[in-house]
Amino acid sequence: MTDNTNSDDEFQDAVGPEIAQREATSARLTEEDVDDIINHQSQLRLNDEEGFEAAGGDAVPQEPDGELTLEQLRDLEKSLTPEELAVKKEQANKLKLEGNELFKNDDATGAIRVYTEALNICPSDSVKERSVLFGNRAAAKMKLEAKKSAIDDCTKAIELWPEYLRVLLRRAKLYEQDDKPDEALTDYKKVSEIDPGQREAQEAQIRLPPIINERNEKLKTEMMSSLKDLGNMILRPFGLSTQNFQMQQDPNTGSYSINFNQKPS
Repeated sequence: MTDNTNSDDEFQDAVGPEIAQREATSARLTEEDVDDIINHQSQLRLNDEEGFEAAGGDAVPQEPDGELTLEQLRDLEKSLTPEELAVKKEQANKLKLEGNELFKNDDATGAIRVYTEALNICPSDSVKERSVLFGNRAAAKMKLEAKKSAIDDCTKAIELWPEYLRVLLRRAKLYEQDDKPDEALTDYKKVSEIDPGQREAQEAQIRLPPIINERNEKLKTEMMSSLKDLGNMILRPFGLSTQNFQMQQDPNTGSYSINFNQKPS
């Protein structure tokens, strides 16, 4: 893999160790670890409607997973000093590590809860740290087969950190699993822009275009069949059908012309 100035390795997430602590494998996960975990199907399912309550017990409007909206988080930060924000950031980092351990120990639901708690205190301007938390939560949701929700978290992570290679690749795989090859191909291309040597992205750019073309041809055939049926229904009262009209494509421009034939063969 090529060297990237903004490599996500400097921010530990659930699928890779920090560069400075690669040897501390007992407390860290590698990408191979998470692949094995995700491939091991879990019977648990994520309840996206579960929310958290405010400290006073009153319900607070929140995102589906229970995290505060960005506006709510910023409102809470207005009363905090820089020192207090630094403490919140450190607390969020500790929660992230706790979530990583839960994920490693096959407790995806617990990991999602802890990552969400971290998001609720991680300062709004700590964009890469928040991006990693969203990316980690997406990995936990993948394990629970909550694909659409995982895609949403990947998107949030990428919006904060557009060159987050690991999560771009994660979202590309999710799009492909969700039968969205166009979106998957776009993400794989972005991965290749960041890391031209990324093999999965290279292979996907060979594999997906024929699948997309085949899908488009099938859709075009179905659309033409539907239009023909509609046309026949409209023309029938006049004693005509779509066979009375011949469509010819200009090989030079690609445009079509329609000719009327009174007595079709």
